[in-house]
Amino acid sequence: MAMIFNEQNFDEEVLKSELPVLVDFYADWCGPCKMMAPIVSQLAEEYEGKIKIGKVNVDDSNQLAGQYQIRNIPSFIIFKNGQAVEKYVGSMKKTELEEKLTAVL
Repeated sequence: MAMIFNEQNFDEEVLKSELPVLVDFYADWCGPCKMMAPIVSQLAEEYEGKIKIGKVNVDDSNQLAGQYQIRNIPSFIIFKNGQAVEKYVGSMKKTELEEKLTAVL
């Protein structure tokens, strides 16, 4: 199960994480976000202990969405050592997202 990140826990869970972190910026009303949700959950289980995977609801955490210039959703940012290293916008196949995660390991 993907973690829930928000403005209260983002620094601790994402920026200070020893593992790489995939953050899925989404909204409950977004169709493509709903399509990606099961994929993100599957990857969270498959990569447990290797990559931390979680979600940020842009409606609830609009300050984070603004800080990372989220203009379209779903948007995915991979953080490594507290820095955003990759950003992807739009839905994609599970295999595509897996390739992006494997590249940061």
